[in-house]
Amino acid sequence: MWPGQQTPGGDQSRQKPGQNPYLQPTPTPTPLPGPAPRSAPRRKAVVAMSVTVAAGVAVAVTAAVLIRNGDRADGAGGPASPAPAPGSPSGSVSPGAPGTVKPTVKGWKVVVNPAHGTAFDVPPDWEVLEPQIFSGFADDKDPDKPAIGHTAPAFFKKKWCSLDANGDGYVNDIALASTGTKGADGAKTTDEVAEKTATAWAYSAFASPDKEVVKWDEPVAYTTRAGVKGSYVKARTEGAAKDHKCAGDGWAIAFGFKNSKGDFVAWDFYGLSGVQGAVRDDVVMRILSTVRLSGDPVEPASPPSP
Repeated sequence: MWPGQQTPGGDQSRQKPGQNPYLQPTPTPTPLPGPAPRSAPRRKAVVAMSVTVAAGVAVAVTAAVLIRNGDRADGAGGPASPAPAPGSPSGSVSPGAPGTVKPTVKGWKVVVNPAHGTAFDVPPDWEVLEPQIFSGFADDKDPDKPAIGHTAPAFFKKKWCSLDANGDGYVNDIALASTGTKGADGAKTTDEVAEKTATAWAYSAFASPDKEVVKWDEPVAYTTRAGVKGSYVKARTEGAAKDHKCAGDGWAIAFGFKNSKGDFVAWDFYGLSGVQGAVRDDVVMRILSTVRLSGDPVEPASPPSP
């Protein structure tokens, strides 16, 4: 029922005419070189990628590890090594630098993204990765290109499900949920940021290559507890193919807003639904409520020349 069809019953879900620029699936993804997978998952994870990020645009990628349909794109045997931690050009501590920002919810952990000048909190049982780590999903048309992703990610049950798709001994770990922040270069409104980001996560994480099962709601105006104004959109899959043990329906939410420099950015969350231990909506909304600005965006230092 996407695009151009109406959802019966008058609920909040909608399908819109025209193709979402973030959702560019191909009917049959091109397989990677190597042994044919026995039970290839649809999820195409991009994990532990160290990047240099400036204003939401990836300008350098080192030791990228791409996983598509259970195959390693680079043939490496382990995750990428983290790049040097971002810092201000002068080497001084930014007001939003990791370690200087405290959580606003007692007992929770703070997630800081200096590249975007943002922070938010997550419950204590979440795993917070370094700000320079990029996490997301590969593009259907080009497995070496991320379709959607965020930096400074946090994961809930990062190894919730593990799958050796093609029997080569490499296990793809799939998280139950993740959250992070991304840039939205070229956006015109916070509604646009929220809608494109939420639908892209729902599609890439749970639906690919079936765009018909993705549905989403109207943008909702929202102000966080710190006074950050913007819009959020919730998206979900209904009837995603369960073609391997880790597959199933899921949902995503994205909050579009502006940082201190007036650049559009998005906080986002995606997670499986309908499974034991799935992150509840009220917990996600509490995480969203903690989103705040954290100093001016700081361009990460360039990695040393080889």
